[in-house]
Amino acid sequence: MTTSAIELQGLTKSFGRGAQRITAVDGVDLAVSAGEVLALLGPNGAGKTTTIDMILGLTTPDSGTATVMGRTPRAAVLDGAVSAVLQTGGVLADLRVGETVRLIASTFATHAPVEDVMERAGITHLAARRVSKCSGGEQQRLRFALALLPEPDLLILDEPTAGMDVSTRREFWAAMRQEAEHGKTVIFATHYLEEASGFADRIVMMARGRVVADGPTPQIRAAAGGRTITVDLPQESYAEGLRQISGHPDVTHVEPANGTAGRVRIHSTDSDAVALLLLGDLGGSGLEVTAGSLDDAFVTLTQGALR
Repeated sequence: MTTSAIELQGLTKSFGRGAQRITAVDGVDLAVSAGEVLALLGPNGAGKTTTIDMILGLTTPDSGTATVMGRTPRAAVLDGAVSAVLQTGGVLADLRVGETVRLIASTFATHAPVEDVMERAGITHLAARRVSKCSGGEQQRLRFALALLPEPDLLILDEPTAGMDVSTRREFWAAMRQEAEHGKTVIFATHYLEEASGFADRIVMMARGRVVADGPTPQIRAAAGGRTITVDLPQESYAEGLRQISGHPDVTHVEPANGTAGRVRIHSTDSDAVALLLLGDLGGSGLEVTAGSLDDAFVTLTQGALR
């Protein structure tokens, strides 16, 4: 395996003609190290799926280059180094689950044992069921089993838990963690922020075809505007306290905290400096400091790019 699993440089892709031409991917630069687990987040139309299609060699970029496992995307896929779990397609409704896995396995010169990949994907109990009788989540797990057959170095997942209920989604990610622990590189596009936060080593946010944020989860949260401080202010100096807090250079927003008189919520770019003011000069108590949520980061960063 190469040290760099994916390298995208200046990747662009547009669709349509003339006034109807739409730029889906607009100059994306991205490097993914071998063994990394990366989440690709963004609103509908952000360019996530088009980027994945170019990594898989399903579509050709208008400009820029894509290198996957040290070679062209199509060569990497044909060599079995890359597998994908896409949202739709890839399964025949009239076949049974076990038949489907054996059929696809027969197309590879070498492959993992059928029983092994079915167990890893959690579909052994579905072997005799027709694909048409499987739920959307069960069909996604079947696609996962098919993706494991060539024992790829790189797994790419496009909204892999679409159609899964909460418990099935949890089981799916438990299986994915086992694959990642064995050194596989994993890239997944998702709308579920908790999945990105709980599973990915790194988060890349896209909006309007561009990368608007890239880094570990705590760094992405910080990019949304720092931390939130909640504190109780003395009643006798509440008004003066609000005035001083609002005028502090590291405070971006102040609001009453719901449910408790005298308690305020403060958004700050430097929580340490503001905490000194609150606990010192203002006599505050019950101070709590929390990082910005991934939801906040998602809205702030993607909406900012759309203005």
